[in-house]
Amino acid sequence: MEPRLQRRVQRYGWDKASGFYEDSWKEQLKPAQDKLMEMIDLRPGEKVLETACGTGLVTERIAKTVEPDGKVIATDLSAGMLELAESRVSGNGYGHVEFNRMDAENLDMDGERFDVAISALGLMYVPDPVASLREKYRVLKPGGRLAIAVWGERKNCGWADIFPIVDKRVNSDVCPMFFQQGTGNTLNYSMKKAGFEPVWIERMNVNLHYKNDEHAILAAFAGGPVALAYQKFDEKTRHEAHNEYLNSISQFKNGNGYDIPGEFVVGKGVK
Repeated sequence: MEPRLQRRVQRYGWDKASGFYEDSWKEQLKPAQDKLMEMIDLRPGEKVLETACGTGLVTERIAKTVEPDGKVIATDLSAGMLELAESRVSGNGYGHVEFNRMDAENLDMDGERFDVAISALGLMYVPDPVASLREKYRVLKPGGRLAIAVWGERKNCGWADIFPIVDKRVNSDVCPMFFQQGTGNTLNYSMKKAGFEPVWIERMNVNLHYKNDEHAILAAFAGGPVALAYQKFDEKTRHEAHNEYLNSISQFKNGNGYDIPGEFVVGKGVK
């Protein structure tokens, strides 16, 4: 997909997903977010950049850790996500956080500005992940730290059939390289290519619990990366796609719900 079109798909797709995102993924993504926060070891007073901040789940944790004298700039391509993030974080009294809609491959800010850069499960969506990492390298001070979390290998993510299920009904090609950074040593290679050295990588297997069919369908279709394409489905197509997806995860059914395997890769690097 042409990069400019891919950015539009991500921007408007996450606008569509923003209202369903937390009900779909808040608990399921927490293990990766916990590991990312553990690895980066934030300190009070640090200045932090977060790209692909989503609805602010990690932003709020960053803000709490670096207060009272720290500063957080949180960015996302989706205005819908940023609106929810700002409502959450500012509403809880964190006045040292600034929100900006911005492309993670082209950060509109001066270099050597931050102590820490963080991206929790956003790198998969940019057209050029190494370019995005290089931008983070540019805006970090010498000795600055980077923490990145991505989904792992496709074969270890039991929900991965959602992409071909959607793509065969509408030519979305929404995330053509979604699992690339989590495959093999790719994230390590990308971080080093962007200039980070040394780099530490941890891989973790998790269980994604959904309480029933409706919850699993909501997460897969309306609350995630295929949301924009899903909006084009008529009722008949939605029904067919829902059934095909439930069949694809049927081996993970547990009572009325599902326990779907997933994998995260979390990396830390130093400038």
